[in-house]
Parts: sequence; structure tokens; C-alpha cells
Amino acid sequence: MVSLKTELCGIELDNPLIPASGTFGFGYEFAEIYDINCLGSFSFKGTTKDPRFGNPTPRIAECERGMINSVGLQNPGVENVIKNELPKLKACFNKPVMANVSGFSVEEYVYTVKMLDSEPQIGWFEVNVSCPNVHGGGMSFGTSPEAAAEVVREVKKVTSKPVIVKLSPNVTDIVAIAKACEDAGADGISLINTLLGMKIDLKTKKPVIHNKMGGFSGPAIKPVAIRMVYQVYEAVKIPIVGGGGVASAEDVIEMMLAGASAVEIGAQNLVDPYACPKIIEDLPRVMEKYGIKNLKDIIGGAH
Repeated sequence: MVSLKTELCGIELDNPLIPASGTFGFGYEFAEIYDINCLGSFSFKGTTKDPRFGNPTPRIAECERGMINSVGLQNPGVENVIKNELPKLKACFNKPVMANVSGFSVEEYVYTVKMLDSEPQIGWFEVNVSCPNVHGGGMSFGTSPEAAAEVVREVKKVTSKPVIVKLSPNVTDIVAIAKACEDAGADGISLINTLLGMKIDLKTKKPVIHNKMGGFSGPAIKPVAIRMVYQVYEAVKIPIVGGGGVASAEDVIEMMLAGASAVEIGAQNLVDPYACPKIIEDLPRVMEKYGIKNLKDIIGGAH
């Protein structure tokens, strides 16, 4: 018998699979087609202080070995999430869930985390620092170690739950930003978010996405994700949630060998809604093939 169990910031998971925010809604949508309690956990849709309609369409484009999206954090706002979305989630999911939080100022991050902190089903906060800082000229919080650290410090003041920081790969030095977050009190690091990509329609000779550029995800980005998880594992002592291009049980093993304690599945959920249960079902076979008895034992095994 093999063991799929792992641990993330002191909370045990039945397996390492976590559907990534933005690809799994608030969970109950997928609960209509399978029992989502088979998952380790999931990260619910990125939530902001105020409701957001998102970016103009078209905002999704298929491309080679992946997709580009510029959805723009469409969500009903934190008050509606607490009032309407979480009760529906509670009816179909009986494990701790990861709350993905975004903001356009430090104050917005703090407000949203503080509002969600008292919700008993939330096990972790996944703080997305890839948002533009409206008080910093529009640059992403995640492109500056100092800005990312400030978000972490202030958010930690309003919650006792683990704070995992989701980092953007669109930076020169991912390690410096991860270390700054750790030094500021982060309990974990989540990486990678999407790469910046673009697609041009040959017929119209214009960008396909209304915003011209968007987040590139899918199997093509996995080597970048593996590299960044490996680098960050060497630099920090806090756990890592690895993701980016994961589409198979073999990919999960590779991500954990690079240093991930848990693994997010993103774009693959949009390709195949049953991706996560299929991967979970296949993990024991792949573990036996490579002589792995316990997933916890292979975390960082490539180092």
C-alpha cells in the first residue's frame, strides 16, 4: 500500500492535489459532476474587497500547449462570497479550503482577509500578489520584494491562519521575492502563477485578447514552474505549493521532487473537468512504478 498523504502548513491532506484558483469556481460547480471530497483541497475563485465584472471580452484564447486568459478577477466581492458562495460550498465539501485573495492596495488585501478569517471552513489564505498596486504606479505587488513583504506583514496582523503567498513568474529574481515573503512572516509560497503571453489573429492582424496580453498557462509552462519551485525550495524553509502545467500523475511526482508539498492543477481542469480525480486515481500506479511508498518522503527529493 502506498500513502498519498501530505501536509501543508500543519494541516494534513489526503493527497497533494489542489485545483488552482480561477479554474474551479467555488467548488460546488464541480460537485455536480463528481464528489470533490476526493481532493486534497482546492483554492477558490480569487476574491476581492468589491465585486468585479472582469475584463472586456474576448478574454480567453487557446494556443499551442496551453491557453491565454485575461479574465480580470471577475468575482462577486468578499461580502457576497461569505453570504452566498461559502454556504453552497459547505454543503458539498467537508475539508479545509484555500481562500485565494487579491487586492489593488495593501488595505484591500487586509480588508478581505479580515472578513474571511472567521469562516471556519477556510484552512489557508492564498494571497495573490500578482495584482497591480494602484498606489504604486500599477506595478504588480509581486514584482517587488518590498511590496510583497508589506502585503504579507499587514495580512498576518489580521489572521492566525496560514498565509501562503502566490508569486508571479514574470520577474527577474523569484528567489529574492520568496525570501522577502518568508522573512515577513509568510507560512508558505505558491508558485507559479501564469506567464505573460499574447496571441495574434492572422485574419484580423490584431491581438486575440481584448487586453492584448494575458496569463499563459498549460503544459508548455511546466519546465519554468519546475525550475522556479526547485530554486525557491533551495532558498526558503517554508512549504511550497507547486503548480504550472501539471496534467498527469507523473507531473505531480516531478513537482514534489522539485520541492512542492502540495500541487495545484490549473488549466487542465478546463481541458478535462475530471482531471483531478483521474490523477488521484493514477497516483498509486505511478508511485509503484517508481518505487515510491510515501509521497511525503519525496518532497525535495531532486535536491
